[in-house]
Parts: sequence; C-alpha cells; structure tokens
Amino acid sequence: MDYPLIDLINQKIHEAEENGDFDDLEGAGKPLPFDDDVENALINRLIRENGAVPEFVSLSKELRKLREELAETGGRTRRRDIMKDMSMMEARIDLARKSYR
Repeated sequence: MDYPLIDLINQKIHEAEENGDFDDLEGAGKPLPFDDDVENALINRLIRENGAVPEFVSLSKELRKLREELAETGGRTRRRDIMKDMSMMEARIDLARKSYR
C-alpha cells in the first residue's frame, strides 16, 4: 500500500528538480559520512550537528559541581547529603556510559 500523499510528494520533488533547487547543495559529489550505527545514523548526526552531548557528559558536569560544593561546605549534615547525591550521580553516570555504548 502506497503512502496516501505519495503522488503529491513525487510532484513536489519533480518541481524542485526542474527549478534547480537540488543544484549546488552542500556536500554534493562527496561520499556520505561513514556511520557504523546505521539504525541510528540520522539521530546521531542531528545530535552532533546541534551540539548535544551524551548524558554521561552532562551528568559528569553536575558531579563536578557537587564536588566543588562539597569542598566549600562545612556543615556535617549538608556534606552527608552532598555525598549521597554524588554517589547517586556516579551510579547514573555509570548507567549512562553503559547505555551509550
């Protein structure tokens, strides 16, 4: 079964070709970049192009902030809470690293 709008889509593509909308596109004539993760190639490219970082990287930044806060905190109760948060953050980073691979 064809997509219901396939004829309209093909017509728009044909019109764009005739108008030269596909001429001189960036990367024309160059091979496509190799990606060993074919199923996720598009999403990986979009993430890279938009400056996104893996979750474990952003979590590592949060962990660094917690360590700085711990170094500046003198209260025993607050230090204990920060250390609990750090422990949880390290576990989340470990899980994020494993899922990233």
